[in-house]
Amino acid sequence: MKVAFATDDGSRVNAHFGQSPMFAVYNVTKNGGELVELRKLPAVLNQDEAGKIDCRLTAVEDCTLIFIMQIGASAAARVTRRKIMPVKVPFGSPIDEQVKRLVEMLQGKPPMWLAKVLRAEEENTGKGEEADGTIG
Repeated sequence: MKVAFATDDGSRVNAHFGQSPMFAVYNVTKNGGELVELRKLPAVLNQDEAGKIDCRLTAVEDCTLIFIMQIGASAAARVTRRKIMPVKVPFGSPIDEQVKRLVEMLQGKPPMWLAKVLRAEEENTGKGEEADGTIG
């Protein structure tokens, strides 16, 4: 599954969803996680709140989870309507540690919130677990 992290440096979760200058996107499976790309957002002067949210939603639309420091109520509602689960973590949390925790959850018995997300992803893609252990 693809997971996005709101960041300004590519190594820590240190940004609010609506102000994040980029998202580090990882592919995470039971076997580990790897960086797919850093998705930098264009700087748009005088962009209204809805425009900021739209721009960020487009940047993470293929992700299942998004790790953020904070997210506003209206943005959170729009994110979840797109079947993306926002996950709040403490400011400055290292992305590699969050990826490692997520891999460990996938290897064991995932908590209820993650199991629900994985089920929804399976229904959306029409696929279950692949032979190589990836979640597809």
